[in-house]
This record gives sequence, C-alpha cells and structure tokens, in this order.
Amino acid sequence: MASFDVLRAYLEARATFTDDDLALLREVFLPRTLRAGEFLQRAGDVATHAAFVASGCLRSYVIDDNGKEHVVMFAPETWWVGDNASLISGAPSQYFVDAVENSDILLISPAGHHQVLERLPAYAAGFRTGLLKHAAAKDQRIVTSLTASAEERYLDFMKTYPSIAQRVPQWMIASYLGLTPETLSRIRRQLSRK
Repeated sequence: MASFDVLRAYLEARATFTDDDLALLREVFLPRTLRAGEFLQRAGDVATHAAFVASGCLRSYVIDDNGKEHVVMFAPETWWVGDNASLISGAPSQYFVDAVENSDILLISPAGHHQVLERLPAYAAGFRTGLLKHAAAKDQRIVTSLTASAEERYLDFMKTYPSIAQRVPQWMIASYLGLTPETLSRIRRQLSRK
C-alpha cells in the first residue's frame, strides 16, 4: 500500500474527507523513505517536519551527558513522531529520531499543518482527539514508570505494544523502560520459568 493510502485510511477511519480535502492533504504531505539506522532528525537541529509513519518503525530518544541513550518513544505504522516544541518555537531539538527498520514516512511542515488545520475541520477534530489520546498515554507512562516495578513495566509494555516488542532490539526496550539490558534479560528469564 502506498504511503498516502495508509494516511488516507488512517484519516478516513476517523472522519469523512472530500476529494478536494484529499488533494490538499496530498499536496502538504511529502513522502520519504528512511533506511534502518538513518536519521530523520538529530538533537541540536531545529525540527522542520512532523512525520506520519506509513510503514516501518522509528524511535525518538535523547542521549545523556554520559553518552547513554534513553528511548522516549517508538513510532510504528500509523503513529506520528516529531518534536512539537522545536516545531513550534524554532528552538533546537533535544531529540534524535531514527529508523529502527526500513520505513516509509510522510512529512508535514508546520506551515502545511497549520493550513490543513485551518481548511479541514475533520482533520482538525481528529488531530485534537489524537492529541488527547497521546497526552493520556504519556501521563500513564509517567505514572507507571514512577510506581510500577521493573517486571510490571515490562509486562505492561508487552501487553500494550506487542508488535513493537517483536520488532525492536531488546536493548532498546530496556532503554524505553529505564532498565539495563541485563536487568531486562533477568526479568525475561524469570518470566519464562513461571
């Protein structure tokens, strides 16, 4: 399925769009292919686009002063990824975003996004709903990371994101969960014995 067809199906599952609406969307979204390991964005650069993932999987992460990576999010098919703060303010991003596997994405600039929000009420309504769901998921992740044990965090990840767990290296999952790879290996061994 072509990248725009994935976006179209994603949007049409949430609202009704006319042919003219879809023509505008086709104009503002730019297709791009990333190979595994290729960067969409590097920390220190100003973010210029948000991305809709049509196929593949990306990750967003930061690197601390000791050189350790901390995965903030994974973005598989039909997920969005981008640094909203950098996109809005023009300030350098603190995030690296790269492809975990070969990925086809659609890029949209802040100006293109504003144009679509202004001209397509259905898109704007869907965008607001998506933002609320994203905020709720982020809030839940914060609570879980503060209150759950390492094993509980891993089990919650496996339950919530089973497809991601099968597609990304274990060390990336450990980073996302705030664990060392050794701790995650120990948890997985213990769970396999139960």
